[in-house]
Amino acid sequence: QVQLVESRGGLVQPGGSLRLSCSTSGFSLDDYAIGWFRQAPGKEREGVSCISSRIGSTYYADSVKGRFTISVDNSKNTVYLQMNTLKPEDTAVYYCAAGRTSFVDYACNNWYGMDYWGEGTQVTVSS
Repeated sequence: QVQLVESRGGLVQPGGSLRLSCSTSGFSLDDYAIGWFRQAPGKEREGVSCISSRIGSTYYADSVKGRFTISVDNSKNTVYLQMNTLKPEDTAVYYCAAGRTSFVDYACNNWYGMDYWGEGTQVTVSS
């Protein structure tokens, strides 16, 4: 049974940091791109960052480049998203998802094509 479980998000002040984790089971990370997506109220879901363990490639949306870092620990079947210098516009529900592809650009720009999803976790950036 495939499962993706995000860690709890939270309330962070602007400029602060937060690390999300996505614990996976039921499939091999080598066969899937894992991505972090987010959806703010009234906005479409968007790809934030994606990673392919097989190729070792990563993708970042322009809005988070230089601030967010995606990584994977294959021994724990867990993918992380380190978020630094958070801004109020980063406020959203964050989801991790798995897509059977090695092309991280494609995965992150076609959220509807991802195969499995976590339930999401709220991240709020506010003073």
